[in-house]
Amino acid sequence: MARPAALLRDDAALQVSDHGDGVAVVFQHGLGGGEAQVAQAFPPGPGLRRITLECRGHGASGLGTSRPFSLEMFADDVVAAADQAGLDRFVAGGISMGAAIALRLACRHPDRVAGLLLVRPAWIFDSAPANLRPIAEVAGLILDLGPEKARTIFTQSKTAARLKREAPDNLASLFGYFDRPDAAPFAQVLADIAADGPGVSANNAAALGIPTLVIGNAMDAVHPLPAARTLAAAIPGATFAEISPKALDSVRHFAELQAEITTFLHAHFNFRSLVPS
Repeated sequence: MARPAALLRDDAALQVSDHGDGVAVVFQHGLGGGEAQVAQAFPPGPGLRRITLECRGHGASGLGTSRPFSLEMFADDVVAAADQAGLDRFVAGGISMGAAIALRLACRHPDRVAGLLLVRPAWIFDSAPANLRPIAEVAGLILDLGPEKARTIFTQSKTAARLKREAPDNLASLFGYFDRPDAAPFAQVLADIAADGPGVSANNAAALGIPTLVIGNAMDAVHPLPAARTLAAAIPGATFAEISPKALDSVRHFAELQAEITTFLHAHFNFRSLVPS
């Protein structure tokens, strides 16, 4: 059962997707992604209700007028979407930026978050981590030069050459930012979010007492495997899973990702309530 809806915030109309029935999982996309990215990653099937808010400037959601963009802003929007969906308690998760949003929700709203699914995290605790510099570089070029000239310069850069060797999937995602029809205004979203952080500390993570799954993969410079391991080690009792790199075999990557999420949810939740099994 699908329940697409709009969430009206003060200055923006945001798109919400609400699919299925059962254990409620609020699962967020990565920077530049949207509902399509989440649908590819999240396991289909009975017993799960998956809610996804397309963040400001993503998918069918408007940019709004508030600046700067931040993970705090996006997380507050997600809480509003959960309220609109009637969710008192839910599993929070997401990919990359979505994982940072989920971690913030768990630390800021412990009474509402029953579990965590952190897929390919790009942040641990600090703002503007070094692994996000390629995104900041692309954003700066677009803001300064416009998408066409920026793409030409970035193609010839040391960053592009390094990623072509080490993380071709990351490079493809970066080139996608130049090709967006809204490349110029969206570059500000990229710049603001790449400079931001989840706004939580190691002590916040250490205080979490909920089932947590952290998933990482190799050949990913923007989402380093050591970052996923470090984040898993910082959360008591967290499960860590390494899956096949998307850069090598995307079909296998998504199959393994869905399998890990399904196994985790079945192991920790009874699919009738959000009381851990």
